[in-house]
Amino acid sequence: MKLYRIIFPVNDIEKATEFYTGVFDQQGERVSQGRHYFDLEGTILALYDPIADGDGVEKPWSFHENQYIYICTDQIELVHQKFLNDLNVKYVDENIEIMPWGERMFYANDPFGNPVCFVDSQTVFTGR
Repeated sequence: MKLYRIIFPVNDIEKATEFYTGVFDQQGERVSQGRHYFDLEGTILALYDPIADGDGVEKPWSFHENQYIYICTDQIELVHQKFLNDLNVKYVDENIEIMPWGERMFYANDPFGNPVCFVDSQTVFTGR
């Protein structure tokens, strides 16, 4: 089995697309009125605006406070600066930290409240 897609709920597909285009330095692909996909080496990060996609919203989508997705990057300092410099980001760690298991990372919440953690690809720990 392989994890192939993660959905981030957003309330403005255009703003979300612009934000993540800047973070990932790629355009991604609009697949419907309310969905925009970014291919991150075989796993899709799908931005999903249910209203723009014509879907009803019964209740707001919410994450548990520790429910992060983890994205590794060769340019962790650059990505960290992008988050630090975006005034609409809900939260970002001030520093890149080294965890007890050896990963260099920082936690953030994007402008839509989605929890994301960026990890230096040279330090990724998979339990092996």
